[in-house]
Amino acid sequence: MLEIADIVRAAGPAYRRKHGSRMLPSHLRAMRDIEKCRTPALGGQLWACDRDCGHLRWSYHSCRNRSCPKCDSDRTRRWVAKQRSRTLACAYFLLTFTLPEELRAVARSHQKIVYRILFDAAAASLLRLCADPQFLGGRPGVLAVLHTWTRALVYPPHVHMLVTGGGLSPDGTAWLAPPGPRFLVPGYVLSALFRAKVHRAFRRAGLLGEVDPGAWDKKKKWVVHVKHAGNGDRVLEYLGRYVFRIALPNSRLQRFENGQVTFRYRENDTGKVRRATLSAEEFLRRFLQHVLPRGFPKVRHYGLYAPSRKKDLNRARSLLAALTSDPARTDPLPARAPEPPAETPPDDRCPACGLGRMRIIQTLPPAREPP
Repeated sequence: MLEIADIVRAAGPAYRRKHGSRMLPSHLRAMRDIEKCRTPALGGQLWACDRDCGHLRWSYHSCRNRSCPKCDSDRTRRWVAKQRSRTLACAYFLLTFTLPEELRAVARSHQKIVYRILFDAAAASLLRLCADPQFLGGRPGVLAVLHTWTRALVYPPHVHMLVTGGGLSPDGTAWLAPPGPRFLVPGYVLSALFRAKVHRAFRRAGLLGEVDPGAWDKKKKWVVHVKHAGNGDRVLEYLGRYVFRIALPNSRLQRFENGQVTFRYRENDTGKVRRATLSAEEFLRRFLQHVLPRGFPKVRHYGLYAPSRKKDLNRARSLLAALTSDPARTDPLPARAPEPPAETPPDDRCPACGLGRMRIIQTLPPAREPP
């Protein structure tokens, strides 16, 4: 099966020679890790059947880079379950804040700075409007997830926010519902606030000179969607797919021939399956622009969901339970959910004879990096 690692190994050296001096460290690291993942370069073990059937199997180590498709383990289910344990018994809204096209080149070059601005400006705008008694007058719970790609590997950085339909009053004595069952805050007001906060943050960061001034014009539409999301379960499933998956899994690759890469994707509007063919250089450029800075958190919590607001969250849970006569919701949050094992142990039965057990007979250390 064709893998992204095959493309990186074949086209990566030329790409680095051409663009290496301008590449972000996280992009260089991702390429290096993907090239070596589950190869002798990272070391491994040689397994043999203890029934002497002669079957041998090398098992090489993973790179564990979150941009590597082979290290994209199925952690989504556990993440969604953990988030559900924090949810409140209320309606939810899905909000999406998207950076306009004029800011995307700057975002790609200054990812750590601009992604932090995107998170903070979106959250500050939302919390400010929700604090206004005209709309809510309270503090909601906010789960925010960064997303940078479309299925065709286009780059529209945006933040999805799952927001409680209501909030805790400033004095902590009441749960405040929004003005209407399907209304939280006006999107056009939120959009204007978001634009102003991003502009202010860009000025503080010294990035205004790299942006077309027209991006800040009040006539320029900044996209902020506000949508009712039921009890939030479906949105959690949707967001979970972006927390651990990468921009393009190996399963969507179709061909790599004559320096051209073909992959398939499904259109959002029509649901039709399309195919895109790109040069290897353009494919790597599109893939790498979705590699996040090392250690940068893709998920953040604000409002009642902020780590420092656990008491307020439990208070809100108790108030909602009293309103809905659901005492099961009054239990306080656990201090910390138990961490699942990093990897599921492989089946050690011999695949050749089916009787013996595979045992490690030799260990291969990782190859040393050149000085």
